[in-house]
Parts: sequence; structure tokens; C-alpha cells
Amino acid sequence: MRILGIDYGNKRVGVAVSDALGWTAQPLDTLAMHGHQELLTEIKAYLEKYDVEKIVVGMPFNMDGSRGKRAEITQAFINFLKNNLELPIVIQDERLTTSQAKNILLEADVSRKGRKKVIDKMAAALILQSYLNSK
Repeated sequence: MRILGIDYGNKRVGVAVSDALGWTAQPLDTLAMHGHQELLTEIKAYLEKYDVEKIVVGMPFNMDGSRGKRAEITQAFINFLKNNLELPIVIQDERLTTSQAKNILLEADVSRKGRKKVIDKMAAALILQSYLNSK
């Protein structure tokens, strides 16, 4: 059973997928945000290609656990997915995943330009891996 991980953002959306056994998460792609319908088309292509049975979306809670404006925007996206897909959608706390991804890339000596291209899919992989580890 493969699971798709999503790191939803205003400009870019990171996508990751689990292995068939649901043990590890691999970064897939960083999608440019062009609107929900276009994004849905791209996500559906990944769902079909990898035979995905569940989606995990990172929720950007505030550090105190409350929901701010960014979390409300993400919840609207999750509601959009629920209305357009017939798959279970799980919310995963994503606090600090972008910072973790940035640190990993800095340690790997990836240039600023290179980090910008991959940080969102790395964050999606960290969100998904966190979910997988919790199971």
C-alpha cells in the first residue's frame, strides 16, 4: 500500500511517496501552484502511477499547537481534496519540517538555488516519514 505525502504551500507543493511496504518515504516532485484544478490533475497522475491508497497532508500548526491562517488555508485545500478524491486523507503535524529539510540540504552543501528546487519535496518526504514512523 503506497501513501502520497503532500507539503502544501502558496507557491509550491512538495510531493513524496512511500515504498510499497509503507516503511520509507521518497521525495518525488515540487509542483508549481497554478490553482487547485491544475494541482488536482497532477496529484491524480501520481495517485494512478503509484497506485496510492492514502494521502497524508502536512498541517502547519503554530508552535503552541493552535491553527493560524496558514493552517486554515491548508484545511481548505484538504477539504477540496476530500470533495474531489475517493481516498482517505490524513492530517500530519508538519511543524519544523521545512527547517529540517533546509538543514539536511545545508549539511549536504546544496546551493541556495538547488535548495529552492528541492526543499518542498524534501519537506513532503519528512511529513510522510513522520506519519509512517507513527504507525
